[in-house]
Amino acid sequence: MSKQAVFTMKLESDLREQFMAEAEAAHRPASQIVREMMRQFVQTQRESREYEAFLQRKVDIARTSMHSGNGLTNEEVEAEFAARRGKAATEQ
Repeated sequence: MSKQAVFTMKLESDLREQFMAEAEAAHRPASQIVREMMRQFVQTQRESREYEAFLQRKVDIARTSMHSGNGLTNEEVEAEFAARRGKAATEQ
């Protein structure tokens, strides 16, 4: 990956000193650590957006199902699982 951009940021001098000391203790360039943190942040944000989109699709499918009359009411679900719990308790 070519390095074509410079990233400048302001931070507290204490934080910079601590970070540089930890980077040196880890025998790694500070820029490498920052790039890794940035990559991790980008990946985490992307995964979060993808998961939110996944959940939204699931909700949309469920709403469409309910509006078309294919779903169950809360009372029907509760009754079904109460029966399952009762059956499981008698089988033990």
